[in-house]
Amino acid sequence: MGLLLPRLWRYGLVLSRQKHLAEDLVQATCVRALERAGQFAAGTRFDRWLLAIMHSIWLNELRAQRVRQGQGFVDAEQELSFDGERQAQEQVLAAQVIKRVNGLPEAQRETVFLAYVEGLSYKEIAEVLQIPLGTVMSRLAAARMKLAEARPSSAQPDKASGERR
Repeated sequence: MGLLLPRLWRYGLVLSRQKHLAEDLVQATCVRALERAGQFAAGTRFDRWLLAIMHSIWLNELRAQRVRQGQGFVDAEQELSFDGERQAQEQVLAAQVIKRVNGLPEAQRETVFLAYVEGLSYKEIAEVLQIPLGTVMSRLAAARMKLAEARPSSAQPDKASGERR
């Protein structure tokens, strides 16, 4: 369970984009998992079950916010904050990648996180998000295209020669 909490917190941060909300999501997920421990199917992946619980809690929270705000907009563009003074070059690059991924639509960002950070298979992602497998593949393909478009022009192939500059 010790290694699961950081993973849950990261996923909570991907969903909420706010540290305090991520912590609340982890706590709510753990409470719900304890309350519904009997629903866990032996022989299945515990981490995937917890991620699905967190996803469900987050969707319920978004719905509740929209109702409280009269169908208002839920700010999904808030950036993660990084302490740039202490970060090394690799961390700056990681922040740039995270910023680009955060610029993706929510559904794509969430799918990218589950695939590339958590290492879930497409089938597992489909089960966690309760969407068809084809939708997972479509979201990842669209996210890859958007991320490729965001590359600096120096990384783009030279049209005349087909070579990279």
